[in-house]
Amino acid sequence: MSLIEELVEIARDSGAMDPDKCRSTLLEAAEQQRSLISSLLDEKLVDEPKFLMNVSERYSIPWSTEPSPTVPANIREQFPAAVALRYHILPLEQDEESLCVLTYDPFDFMARQAIMQVVQSKVRWNMCTRRQILAGLRTGYGIGAEVFDQIMEGRLDEDILESLKQETTVLDAEDSEASVVKFVNQILREALAERATDIHIEPLENDLQIRYRIDGMLQEVPVPAQIKLLQASVISRIKIMANLDIAERRLPQDGRINLEFEGKPVDVRIATIPSVTGESISLRLLGQKQFTFDTLGLDPDVEKTVRDLLKLPNGIILITGPTGSGKSTTLYTLLSAINTKDRRIVTVEDPVENKIPGVIQIAVKPEINLTFAAALRSILRGDPNVVMIGEMRDLETTEIAIRAALTGHLVFSTLHTNDAIGGITRLVDMGVEPFLVSASVRAFLAQRLIRTLCPHCKTPADFSTAELQAIGFPLQYRDKIFKPVGCDHCRGSGYQGRTAILELVVISQRLQDMISQRRPAAELRKVALEEGMITLRQAGWRKVIKGVTSVEEVLRVTATETDALDE
Repeated sequence: MSLIEELVEIARDSGAMDPDKCRSTLLEAAEQQRSLISSLLDEKLVDEPKFLMNVSERYSIPWSTEPSPTVPANIREQFPAAVALRYHILPLEQDEESLCVLTYDPFDFMARQAIMQVVQSKVRWNMCTRRQILAGLRTGYGIGAEVFDQIMEGRLDEDILESLKQETTVLDAEDSEASVVKFVNQILREALAERATDIHIEPLENDLQIRYRIDGMLQEVPVPAQIKLLQASVISRIKIMANLDIAERRLPQDGRINLEFEGKPVDVRIATIPSVTGESISLRLLGQKQFTFDTLGLDPDVEKTVRDLLKLPNGIILITGPTGSGKSTTLYTLLSAINTKDRRIVTVEDPVENKIPGVIQIAVKPEINLTFAAALRSILRGDPNVVMIGEMRDLETTEIAIRAALTGHLVFSTLHTNDAIGGITRLVDMGVEPFLVSASVRAFLAQRLIRTLCPHCKTPADFSTAELQAIGFPLQYRDKIFKPVGCDHCRGSGYQGRTAILELVVISQRLQDMISQRRPAAELRKVALEEGMITLRQAGWRKVIKGVTSVEEVLRVTATETDALDE
């Protein structure tokens, strides 16, 4: 029996739904001299762990059960990153007689030949999943290690900037040679593949630290040793891409980069910060998003209330929350929902993060006196139906927004407060008369983003009655609680993706009267609860009961919750 037929038989035994498709894929790979195993895995024709374990059993190749293999430091210095990363071989351990390496493709003869050229001792082959190998290589060698080694071999002269000026906008395109351009592209590619929203490149005293913000949490990225040698070149390359002054290292600078990744445009905002150890660069990755209610993940009753608010002809709808709580995404979603041909929608933002077709969007520019207030005054002379203000930062902007709401416009904006009721207090503290707040504001919507559990590894959790009572979790749902574990799919965090929890307060006649009477926030909150307000923590419990997130995550993002019912 040929190797291809044996692999088809193993695929069938592993539960492959379409053995004929497996056969045709393997034949095509053999004809094009591509990896047979990789072809099956890339097409997702087989269950990876089950298939590879059956291959190892069929050919008597030991299977590695180590959950997170990595490359020991002493082996990393002897085993070239170029060979390990190109052929996806993970050197695991070495004794006096042999070197143990991990592979997921024991039939890659090119890999065997490459190892024979760099390893003098006997090689012992073990198998594990491709995902484990890629994770181990990334941790052991660091991002861009292969390119880094080649750059170091070429002794790149950091004073020569011509190579850094190479035009690159498509990240999927294969860079022709090892260079700082390719190294920076690899950082961007991996960040986008990992769903990162930010990249922070931070010079330390003797190192260069790279961190991604994934699902709201910063995660340090393994980097090659001696990356500090490329610090100036990496920073210069990014500044060139953003059309910044590479000679200016004393002052902060801002810029933008327009890229393409997997056929989709990616807008990258750049901010440089001078520090005592060198320039730090932050990159905000803004991909094209679909702004729909489905992406917000609202509970049905909350979504119905929000949709009813969007039907109002005038008034202010305020979204509150700290920086990074998803306020802008919610604003864009609300605008997209009412963006019809019979409405003229105008926004003023700082900056414009996403472009919505059919909406007139203005970016503030304080250096030419185009402030929120100045732009808003001009907008109101332009006959809008709906106005969106990125943030109510000062009394002047807020008063103009209130005047717009009282004269027949629907206004959306944001405030930095911890909860929905806090928005009322914030407006009054800014100097707005309470009767204007009660007359103009229709609803306050407080928001947080919580990480969602990884569907591949979440497991039931067990809490005591006392623990659940202490945090206000409904005891009748204790058997629906899950907790994070961590696996290769979620990089060991136990979480994958984020969703929103909302605290919505619709300003009723009773609340209007209390606001006009300057009643304290505690009384306003008590009445809002009596009228059916769902607090942030209670909204979080709903997500826990649905198996979406964990108790720990809800407690983390609602640490400032002051609702007595939840204490």
